[in-house]
Amino acid sequence: MMRIETLEDFPQSLRGGVLAIGNFDGVHRGHQAVLSEALRCRTSDAVPATALTFEPHPRTVFKPEAPVFRLTPAPLKARLIGAMGFEAIVELPFTRAFAQNSAAAFVENVLVDSLGIRHVVTGFNFHFGKGRQGSPEFLREIGARYGFDVTVVEPFTDENTALVSSSHIRQCLGEGDVAEAAGLLGYRYCVEAAVVRGKQLGRRLGFPTANMELAPQTGLKPGIYAVRFRRENGGLHDGVASFGRRPTVDEGGPIVLETFVFDFDEDLYGEVCSVSFFAHLRDEVKFDGLDPLIEQMHRDAEEARAALSGVSPLGALDRRLAFG
Repeated sequence: MMRIETLEDFPQSLRGGVLAIGNFDGVHRGHQAVLSEALRCRTSDAVPATALTFEPHPRTVFKPEAPVFRLTPAPLKARLIGAMGFEAIVELPFTRAFAQNSAAAFVENVLVDSLGIRHVVTGFNFHFGKGRQGSPEFLREIGARYGFDVTVVEPFTDENTALVSSSHIRQCLGEGDVAEAAGLLGYRYCVEAAVVRGKQLGRRLGFPTANMELAPQTGLKPGIYAVRFRRENGGLHDGVASFGRRPTVDEGGPIVLETFVFDFDEDLYGEVCSVSFFAHLRDEVKFDGLDPLIEQMHRDAEEARAALSGVSPLGALDRRLAFG
């Protein structure tokens, strides 16, 4: 999967292909419908399929004081889109100056001159250009002028006819409902980060953990979760994770993700690993000392093992992320 950060780096070999456009934060089932349609629109496997997205998230640019909770930061987003069969993703730099470009300028300068596309696929609610003046209808009209086709994918709803959206998924994760979020994503919610050295308290308590520092705006509800832990080398392990401030031993400290990896005792420091969330077991609680904390940790581990026994993948992306 090729990640392209500037239009100047777009290779000639990818011109003349099909382009899926969107922010794609979460690469959820609605996004997957757009991306899958782009793959179907190729006349042959030899036609390149590219995704165009924007970095950083536009909401972060317009409201820097309230950065958005990213469901899939750029590296994970690229990995998911690549797993669907795309050759490349263009991560177009999004700035306030770029946002002042007209919709027509975006089409001419980006889509036609820089990318040389022959077919564009986007969602029903995609708007672009200064003042969001560009709409799917505008894209169809200007596409006819420049000689490229446009396919607009209709709203994607879940089994309860509710619209699948990134904002709804963020709400689910903020409530700790990782099972509902997984149904909307089409895979278990996943985070990835380097394993960092902690205070070694977990090891002294008999529960050595792999510690990860996530982005401050991560909106997952603090609590205890049944998880799967994937190493850089592809090794996959079940575990139980605590996400929060550790009120019993470090009240007021930073939020951290600590994963006790079952049946595992190897050095992970500095390794970029991922954690997939399967079930919320309980909320974060402050215990009256270490002994009741240790007793609860044993119960958490048993409950996590039970929750993870017999689980099956939700689809191809879930199989790739959480099942090997």
